[in-house]
Amino acid sequence: MDKRDSLGKTGEELINKQMGEGGNKMRILFIAPSYYPHIGGVEYVVKSVAERLAKAGHVVTVVAGEPNTDRQYEEVVNGVRVVRWPVWSPGSAYHIPRKRGELEKFSKELAKEVDVVHVHNVHSVFSMYLFRVIKQMGVRIVVTPYYHGTGHTVFRRLLWVFWRKHVRSLLKGCTVHTVSKLEASLVKKDFGVSATPIENGVEEWIRDLSWDPQGYVLYSGRIERYKNIDVLARIVKILNDSYGLNLELKVFGRGSYVEKLREFLKSLRVPHEVGDFKPYEEYIEILSHATLFGLISEKESFPQSINEANAIGVPVVTAKPWGMNFEGRRRTLIVDPSQGVKAIAGAVHEFLENTPREEKSLVPTWSEVSLEYLKRLYGGQDEGFSNWWGRFHRYPPRR
Repeated sequence: MDKRDSLGKTGEELINKQMGEGGNKMRILFIAPSYYPHIGGVEYVVKSVAERLAKAGHVVTVVAGEPNTDRQYEEVVNGVRVVRWPVWSPGSAYHIPRKRGELEKFSKELAKEVDVVHVHNVHSVFSMYLFRVIKQMGVRIVVTPYYHGTGHTVFRRLLWVFWRKHVRSLLKGCTVHTVSKLEASLVKKDFGVSATPIENGVEEWIRDLSWDPQGYVLYSGRIERYKNIDVLARIVKILNDSYGLNLELKVFGRGSYVEKLREFLKSLRVPHEVGDFKPYEEYIEILSHATLFGLISEKESFPQSINEANAIGVPVVTAKPWGMNFEGRRRTLIVDPSQGVKAIAGAVHEFLENTPREEKSLVPTWSEVSLEYLKRLYGGQDEGFSNWWGRFHRYPPRR
């Protein structure tokens, strides 16, 4: 069984005690571009929160786009009702809904039965279409934008000139949640609305793992040009040639840059492995043995990969501006890509020498994050929450 399907003893006790006993049960609807078993950051966040709320006895429904079907169908996944709707997703993006007349009728009926609707990802046509439809129903709406400020290609940046106005008009009068303070400031600047920042969590069992480095630098995620994996490779090259570290670079993921990256790494003569995404538990095991996790991309939101590395205690190098979301996290180096690869490599070497003397950071679990959603976003008032939250923040960091 995938460990993400089980909260573990600590997580189950926490969420059952604080959310399942004496608290008001809510009817919650999540809107997402797609859903598990599809792999992606948004999909993972929605699954993590939805399943914990369902575990606590709340009635949870997810309506998600599904590119691999011609008709709507429903299933129950780990206690969550999942409605999958046919969409067109060219390049695994946009998620344009099909059968829109039927979808509008279905979503309006569904909205009558819930207390709150949580819309995820303003970059998705599917999510924004349902947002527009359901907003007419007068139900409480929470929106998590995952807003980067622009698109990752010239075409998408052009689309955002027009899409931004559409998003701005819809966000008025809604509760807006962001995964970081930096995203909240961007939402305020571009859409004129205030947001409530609540960081993402990690699986409960991950916080119990320890860092055991075995001589490689790791990247896992989309393999695209803008991710700057080539910059990370150059850093590894300098660490090996100038500092004698003898590190391998491991890259796992999918994307349009895979073949070009392989050619580049071969020409750079850096020991490397490039492959597809790993099963989750296998990936976490690999992560726990990385000497360094690197994400030098300048276009991110709140990367879950960094959150997981921080929770284990794996040293992380990340880049401004989005890396500033992790300012104050221990074993985390935030660099400015304009410094140049040589200067960054020197800083990384010094960082790796000092890191073992630092404690790892205390990263919230998904059970703790779900409680925050319930109280601060959904209007739920579970007994004992405030006392529990105060006790949690007095816990010392785990080593």
